[in-house]
Amino acid sequence: MNCNTTNSTVQENLNLLQLIIYIPLVFFGVIFNIIAFWVFCCKLKKWTETRVYMINLVIADCFLVFTLPFIVHFHRTGHPIDKLCYVIQTIYFTNMPVSIYIIILIAVDRFIAIKYPLKAKNFRSPLKAAVSCGLLWIIIIIYAYFNPRFTEKSAETCFRKIPDDPVETILLSSILGFFIPLVILSFCSIQVIRCLKMKNNMSPPEETSIQKALWIVSMNLSVFIICFLPFNIGLLVRYAMDATGAACSLRHNASLFIRVAAWVANSNCCLDALCYYFVAKEFQEASSLLPPFKSLKSRSNQSQITTTNALSDHKEMCDTRVDPRHI
Repeated sequence: MNCNTTNSTVQENLNLLQLIIYIPLVFFGVIFNIIAFWVFCCKLKKWTETRVYMINLVIADCFLVFTLPFIVHFHRTGHPIDKLCYVIQTIYFTNMPVSIYIIILIAVDRFIAIKYPLKAKNFRSPLKAAVSCGLLWIIIIIYAYFNPRFTEKSAETCFRKIPDDPVETILLSSILGFFIPLVILSFCSIQVIRCLKMKNNMSPPEETSIQKALWIVSMNLSVFIICFLPFNIGLLVRYAMDATGAACSLRHNASLFIRVAAWVANSNCCLDALCYYFVAKEFQEASSLLPPFKSLKSRSNQSQITTTNALSDHKEMCDTRVDPRHI
């Protein structure tokens, strides 16, 4: 069944909506990530595992922001498959799995530090965190380079899949690049939450600080799911439709859903920057030097102090002193 025909009006409306969404996304993405990169690289004195992971996450987000103007141009002009297209596609499709797996590394690091503090000394260090991130970049760049999602055989224009043959690499990428990490992140987050909830007979300040820590962990998991789940579900649905020979109208609707879901996934480059403030204690302290964050810092000072005290008292139940920077 040939489903190559497209509705030009729908495509024009999508291109316009994409432009409207990506302009503020690029603007705030550049600002937030430049500030984050400056703070993590220039304002912090001590190297920690969290700092290493966050710098790599900032770099991945910067690469994503860099590709967005090209994607808008490719969709509006029907840019053909060429060397520029290959480069931008490789950068773009490297960003999402790198971001996902760095988030997983942060979650696993947090889980080990809180659940197994004695063993954590043997597994955790800034150098080991840097090596893990380096290997992650190398593996995913190689995979993205040799397994492009769009080629001359699978598409007529850049970033637009036209033929209806199922692409097995998309299915594999979705499973390895999202659903398995989702299981790992959910497990680590649930274990951390259970550990924090084991504290009994807490005073009101302690209870408030524990609730804040629980909210941070839950927020990180929620942002991960909201950003990446719709896009990957759309990929699986479109793959199933191509494999079973579904009606053209259904395939077009699935493709439209994937494109819109990609916008949500790309918003992660800004949402990560918002999470920086809550995830790393070091970033909170250094960001107080910056005018845009001074008001946030003043409102969170008291809560941060009570968080440190409450989590320190929690060592009897979780066999560790929980450092807020791992939350």
